[in-house]
Amino acid sequence: MIGATIILYKPELAQTLPLLLSIIEQVEVISIVDNSPVPTELDLVHENLHYHHFPNNIGIAAAHNIGLRDLKTANCEYGILLDQDSSIDNDFAFRLSSLMVASRVENRPLVAIGPRIICSFTDKTIKPRVQREISVYEDLVCVTQIISSGMMIDLAKLESIGLKDESLFIDGVDHEWCWRAKQQNQMVAIAEKVEMVHQLGDARRKFAGVTYKVGSPVRLYYQFRNILILSRRGYVPWYWKARNLLCMPIRFFANALLQTDRLQRIKFMACGIIDGLLKRDGSFSKHW
Repeated sequence: MIGATIILYKPELAQTLPLLLSIIEQVEVISIVDNSPVPTELDLVHENLHYHHFPNNIGIAAAHNIGLRDLKTANCEYGILLDQDSSIDNDFAFRLSSLMVASRVENRPLVAIGPRIICSFTDKTIKPRVQREISVYEDLVCVTQIISSGMMIDLAKLESIGLKDESLFIDGVDHEWCWRAKQQNQMVAIAEKVEMVHQLGDARRKFAGVTYKVGSPVRLYYQFRNILILSRRGYVPWYWKARNLLCMPIRFFANALLQTDRLQRIKFMACGIIDGLLKRDGSFSKHW
């Protein structure tokens, strides 16, 4: 049995509703966790649908954990995590679960699998520049980490690895969980022939001929803070630490000088650096 958890935060229903209508037809259990200030009005019919509303925004890690617990309680074998700004095909769940089942039959220690991501801004497939593909098994490409949206998890292995790290709140949550799984010799993979369109960031900007993604100012707090928090952990890959720590000054410069809401961005980045150095976790409102 397959279940799915969808996380909402002030969704644009024109974008999110097609995702919900598609996944409802593909899985047996649905868990929607809504972090929006007011409940999202959804006209959905499903015999096994759970809806949770948290107006104070509990963060994506805690939201994932609530959904995953719903799926485990319903005795699902596999669980899919989805963001509101993703778009999937009508056989998405079947194709991912088929690869999970085949891996189990062949005794591969596969704990999670995700699709190839197509950026909604560029219509191009996203391929990491630093992260290298570890190995290839037919239609599976083993990697160090994948993003949470589109991720299918073998729920039987969730107890040994643990749930998502709620102290991080949002940024880095997906990668941190994958690194923990890898520490236990579990595999994380990309399905080579399964694709999903996903919105990465809120917009795109160019500087010196280089295109970079732009997110909301408050996300900078979590990004800067969590880089400093995760860089202290031994199981976090060295290349991730080096790349993100070295790029922090560049990102600070780009957000402080090249965006319209400069002062707001400087504030969130500065708060993130302070809290990262002081090892403060949780939500921004917890400390500021």
